[in-house]
Amino acid sequence: MCGDPSPEQRTTAAGRVRAGGPLVHPRLVAVVTAGSCVAHLWVAVAGHHGAWLGILMVALAAVCAPCTVHIWRHSRVGALHQVTLSALLMVGLHAALLLGAGGAGHAHGGRPASSAVQATGNIQLLLVIGLELATALLATTLMARLRQENRTTMARPGA
Repeated sequence: MCGDPSPEQRTTAAGRVRAGGPLVHPRLVAVVTAGSCVAHLWVAVAGHHGAWLGILMVALAAVCAPCTVHIWRHSRVGALHQVTLSALLMVGLHAALLLGAGGAGHAHGGRPASSAVQATGNIQLLLVIGLELATALLATTLMARLRQENRTTMARPGA
């Protein structure tokens, strides 16, 4: 999904290497995205959500992992778009889980949650929502930064 970008999606190597070019920002986006992948794998391996949700979480991690590499190495806008969209979809999904269960998080195995489990489930969902919002924010600000640099580069004489 994050394959070779079109020419308008590709940032130039000179834009990344020259002094003052973004290097920390893409790495931070990649690390946060990788953290999300690891979190999905960790929850899937824990097995609290059943087999089909575990498989879905492994698939989500597999889809996001190549984008992490593309962002780390090349700051590709296509990968940043995909990460942003995926993060926002995860925010919506986890918010629906949080709100859809009447504020009780999500129950496992059809059992009603105790108040301690309920509070823990709510906190975990809020942490996931926070992580995904941070991922989307970092990816979006990097896209804006890369676009601004491309405009500045294109506006220079001889560029």
